[in-house]
Amino acid sequence: MYICNIYNSKLKYECQRYSNNSKPEFTDQEIMTIYLFTTSQQNYYKVKEIYTFAEDYLSSWFPLLPSYQQFNNRLIALGNAFQHLSVNITEKFIPDDCDKEVSLVDSFPIVTCKGRNRKGKVAKELVDKGFCSTKGMFYYGLKLHALGFRRKGRIPFPERLLFTSASVNDLEGLRQGFGDILHNRIIFADKGYCDTELDAMEKTDNLILLTPAKLVKGETEVIRMREQAYRDLLSKAVSTVRQPIESFFNWLNEKTGIQNAQKVRSTKGLLLHIFGRIAAAFIYLIF
Repeated sequence: MYICNIYNSKLKYECQRYSNNSKPEFTDQEIMTIYLFTTSQQNYYKVKEIYTFAEDYLSSWFPLLPSYQQFNNRLIALGNAFQHLSVNITEKFIPDDCDKEVSLVDSFPIVTCKGRNRKGKVAKELVDKGFCSTKGMFYYGLKLHALGFRRKGRIPFPERLLFTSASVNDLEGLRQGFGDILHNRIIFADKGYCDTELDAMEKTDNLILLTPAKLVKGETEVIRMREQAYRDLLSKAVSTVRQPIESFFNWLNEKTGIQNAQKVRSTKGLLLHIFGRIAAAFIYLIF
């Protein structure tokens, strides 16, 4: 019922058909419901597996299930609908235990092709080449940036997500996707987010950005040794607090396999891979 209600009120405007086939017998709501159920509850993410499961076990619920080719073509066209569904879920179902004054931020690679000398050929208008320092990996693809509310003893709940091309650095992603909400909060991040401009926002926007200590260029050895103990403690404390955002990405990837998009063959397929799996993960998390 939730999918039907949100589709009729909002999502239909993102995938509305303007043709003689604007009201098919097998609706887009049914396609989205099948996808979200089989992915979140059965862990099937290949379209062929999803269709086969629906054909074998859900035929009584969906007696007008079309052919596999029709199902596949219509599902791939629903990427924008899944994107707006994900946004609606994160805005409407914020858990009560979220600390809205403390946020965690980090990024995560979505790989369409990897290797130093490899070149991606899919969705060239969206992807480019980047480097993941955590994995020591050159890759073509996208980068998922997440700003999440801290939850004590649990993985953070994403306040907002942003997808950029792989070459966009973390700091630029933070400014680009979250600049309008960077106020009245403490943000824990890694060294890649160190920035004097954000530090200056501490007074004007009541923003405190905490990152592990970074070496200062031109600093003398005496000062460095004197500050070492403080910096080590700060780095350890910040890393401990921000660790759950890494757990969030690990959970998301283990649940959906979103990081590996190397079998995607089109731009629409990439959008479905990303937003369909994000929506399925949130459906599982909320319901």
